[in-house]
Amino acid sequence: MIRRKKNLLEMVPVLKDNLKIDHENQRLIVPRTNLIERFSVRFLKQPSERKIQLDDLGFFVIRHIDGKSTVLELANVVETKLGDKASPVLERLVTFLSILESYDWLKWKEK
Repeated sequence: MIRRKKNLLEMVPVLKDNLKIDHENQRLIVPRTNLIERFSVRFLKQPSERKIQLDDLGFFVIRHIDGKSTVLELANVVETKLGDKASPVLERLVTFLSILESYDWLKWKEK
């Protein structure tokens, strides 16, 4: 069987279901759910969720991840709306999506 390499620009990013977006404060709200985090919440009185402050680009991208748009389509929207403030668009977008993926806050699907 021949496996075709996946093109990132054709992939569709999808935020995990348990994440929330705080539109008022430009934050991503992440519940603390793994065993160690639940322990620290219960016994060390830590907050039950993390609040991740996003810059303008990150907040714009998070709001536009709809589970339907590819990375290339997102890049085009970012470039159209934010222009030079987001330059270089594709590099910054891919880096941001990679960070989200590394924290396991993002999953991918093919279009």
